[in-house]
Amino acid sequence: MNKTSRFPAVLNYLLPIIGWLYVYFFERKNSLALYHLRQSLGLFLFLVAALVSWAVVGWVLAWIPYLSVLAIALFAIVIVAYLCGFAAWVIGLSNAFKAVQAPLPLFGEWAERLPFR
Repeated sequence: MNKTSRFPAVLNYLLPIIGWLYVYFFERKNSLALYHLRQSLGLFLFLVAALVSWAVVGWVLAWIPYLSVLAIALFAIVIVAYLCGFAAWVIGLSNAFKAVQAPLPLFGEWAERLPFR
């Protein structure tokens, strides 16, 4: 792989929304860029799901007396998810720099099934 074909793959991680749109509309034939588009989008969806699921569980627990403290304590799970997400981001960025198509940990296998072809 030459350096110009690696640039869009790296762009997916550095500038998520702009990079995703650039790859989707202008780099459709670059298989490395499309692969890292799916991986970075999967990372984003994983982080959003962690936050939204905590918010829903926290909202439900806030209605039960004395369990609102548990809802606040469960935010530690979101912090751990974001730390894992940061590690996955670094792994994905290094894979894009090296032009390697390896799935990210935790959700990479799922992200490979996203429908961007």
